[in-house]
Amino acid sequence: MTTPPIRKETENRPKLALNATAVVANLAKLEGWTLNGDGPEVVIEKSYSFENYYQTMAFVNAVAFIAHAQDHHPHLLVQFKRCVVRFNTHDVAGLTLRDFDCAARVDALTA
Repeated sequence: MTTPPIRKETENRPKLALNATAVVANLAKLEGWTLNGDGPEVVIEKSYSFENYYQTMAFVNAVAFIAHAQDHHPHLLVQFKRCVVRFNTHDVAGLTLRDFDCAARVDALTA
């Protein structure tokens, strides 16, 4: 397996966090994702459940593949039959469209 290329679009990276209205509108497009925290610690998160540890780890590796390709890395809480995925954009101390795009890509893994 080859490593996907990292997106080098630093000039296209968001410079500002989304406002509350945009966050709510984008969150409504994602099934099962919730908003947690506030201020610079705000994240969107979702918990995924699996039948066993092997399925959990396969999912985690697939998320890592997406994160590397998008150059946008989530916080992952990995447990035996569960993984919690959290996205935010540290550079803007909030949420951006990249967070929602990556969340949709992660959701596609379980579709």
